[in-house]
Amino acid sequence: MGPILGVEPDLAEVATTPSSDGVPATLSRVETETVIDSRGRPCPLPVIDLAKAVELLAVGTEAVLLADDPGADTDVPAWCRMRGQELVEVTRADGHTRYRVRRIR
Repeated sequence: MGPILGVEPDLAEVATTPSSDGVPATLSRVETETVIDSRGRPCPLPVIDLAKAVELLAVGTEAVLLADDPGADTDVPAWCRMRGQELVEVTRADGHTRYRVRRIR
């Protein structure tokens, strides 16, 4: 069983997807922003979580990936370039990095 994409109880929607690693990721959707919590998940799982979440987004909406794996620093920008998505912002705080990605197509 793979990452379970869920939400905090006070947030709007819940989605689940199967995966093979058994460690949950969290997907929270608030208005037009989706947050994918991949902290604690090793490379390449954060970028895989991002790819699965972006498929669910409407064009023009954004996702925020939270990751603490150093491989995400190269994987996320490369994935955005290869898939034609926009890496809007990268910020670091509290031992993890936030990657804000806008779905372009």
